[in-house]
Amino acid sequence: MFTLLKPQEFNCITDYIQKTLSSVDLAKIKKFFARLPVDPYLEGNYRFRRLSNFKVSSNRLVKQPHSRLFQSKDYNPLLGDVVREFEELDEQMLELDDFKNLVLEFFTFCQICSTYDELGVHQIRTTTSRQKIGNPAPEGIHRDGVDLVGIFCVNRENIEGGETCLYRDKNGSPVFKQILNPGELLVFSDRHFYHYTAPIKPIGEGQGIRDVFVITCPGLMPKQYGTN
Repeated sequence: MFTLLKPQEFNCITDYIQKTLSSVDLAKIKKFFARLPVDPYLEGNYRFRRLSNFKVSSNRLVKQPHSRLFQSKDYNPLLGDVVREFEELDEQMLELDDFKNLVLEFFTFCQICSTYDELGVHQIRTTTSRQKIGNPAPEGIHRDGVDLVGIFCVNRENIEGGETCLYRDKNGSPVFKQILNPGELLVFSDRHFYHYTAPIKPIGEGQGIRDVFVITCPGLMPKQYGTN
């Protein structure tokens, strides 16, 4: 783990980085996860999701027109070749400096590891209960088909599990296996690492939740694949 790296020291082939973002006030962002619509593409109604795409221009986030999400089956065996549509991120959240700081922090690594200035920001809540295990990555160990991926944890509440793993070889042992705690950002090259997050289970009674942003560079828009 390379927690002391500065962005300019990041090697896109060999490195991954886990760091705590002191510039993000989680209390200001957490409430927006309670407003997420259910993900209609998974059975069980245990995942909730929004998605927006941005360009970065002169260190500013420029929101792009609404677009759908597409991954080929080569990357997503569960929902690959399905054009998916999610509601946009909450406009009030987009005005927060804390949200902008998070995305721009991720973009500093994109400037090193990608030629794209386009980002997809996925806001995801995974829930769990005694009756239902929550599965943040139902597609299993996978790549997303982008240059760079960032996972930022906003909240873990009443849960155990949910370790995030990175693999050099899909069939090998993880080179990174750790729970991401609130405020922590993990950045890695999608071209050189597979990733997976283990299921979550509740601690005691009641519902458990895991709230994260997953940011990709570039975004996963249908036009990249010639899909309308």
